[in-house]
Amino acid sequence: MRSLFILAPLLALLACSGEDKSAAAVGPRVVEVGFVTLRARSVTVSRQLAGRTNAFLTSEVRPQITGIIKSRKFTEGSEVKRGQALYQIDGARYRAARNEAKAALDTAQTAAAALESRAERYRALRGSKAVSAQQSDDVIAAAAEAKARVEQARAALQTAALNLAYTKISAPISGRIGRSLVTVGALVTSNQSQALATIQELDPIYVDITQSSAELLELRRQLAKGAALPAKASLTLTLEDGTDYDHPGTLEFAEAMVDESTGSVTLRAKFPNPDKTLLPGMFVRVSAPQAVLPKAVLAPQQGITRDPRGRATAFVVGKGDIAELRTVTTGQAIGDQWLILDGLQAGDRLIVEGTSRIRPGVTVKPVTVDLEKHE
Repeated sequence: MRSLFILAPLLALLACSGEDKSAAAVGPRVVEVGFVTLRARSVTVSRQLAGRTNAFLTSEVRPQITGIIKSRKFTEGSEVKRGQALYQIDGARYRAARNEAKAALDTAQTAAAALESRAERYRALRGSKAVSAQQSDDVIAAAAEAKARVEQARAALQTAALNLAYTKISAPISGRIGRSLVTVGALVTSNQSQALATIQELDPIYVDITQSSAELLELRRQLAKGAALPAKASLTLTLEDGTDYDHPGTLEFAEAMVDESTGSVTLRAKFPNPDKTLLPGMFVRVSAPQAVLPKAVLAPQQGITRDPRGRATAFVVGKGDIAELRTVTTGQAIGDQWLILDGLQAGDRLIVEGTSRIRPGVTVKPVTVDLEKHE
């Protein structure tokens, strides 16, 4: 019985030794991983930039004469057409001034006609002894002066007629008119600082965008080196509530100066606004294509991880199916992929599945993954 107790530990030790030899014979387990092969392709690089909307045209309605507002002829917040009557100023005194100027013109024309006839007679008698040369010169000069008074009276009539026309205040542009800042019975003057109302043309509409001057310089360097090509795609807009705007826009110009307080450059874009969805002063985000990279490398985001120091890393299948860990530099996100700036290149087999089960230097069993079918 005592011998059985002695043999039992010995048999157990021999059994364990047999298992260890069997495991050693099998060797380390190879981990199966999924990978995609990176390829170079043409990619349009866009920037998400903040912007504010501004009216395409803005006009402040102001009086050009002094008078009392007799009536308002528009509905606040409505669409008005260029030349449409907006206000009527009491024109009684301007109508009287025009009539007075017309009468003065008639008087001047009558006097000028009489003096011109007399001057004609004196010119005919100038060679004879009937009138002296002095008398003839005086009459001719008086006729010329009367003619000048006619022109003066005609100009006064034009001014009076223009002032009378200004009693009807019309819309200088077409667009949406805001609230009226004066009421019927208010006194307005030709040199007042307050506008009567404001009209804004909203279709199309401008979007003023700000971009860092440093980003703009980097883009220009890439274009100069030939690493990027100018992008000609249209701009897209995202509204304040996160929804996409239906109509694409175009870039109009970039200011030739940098804002000293912000270090940014203002770009102006133009967007159609047929439904008047965009209103002046709205905050929006603009996706602006700025360059085309002809040989860009994109990596699926699931194949890029971060180490404890925050650096982007990726596992690739190296020679002999050995897992290699690389530190990479990523650019902007394009869809569900990262733009790779450094660390990966076309032809690399990027591991996108099974990265949590491997470590650098282990042998893996690579299996091609079709990410589009996984979606």
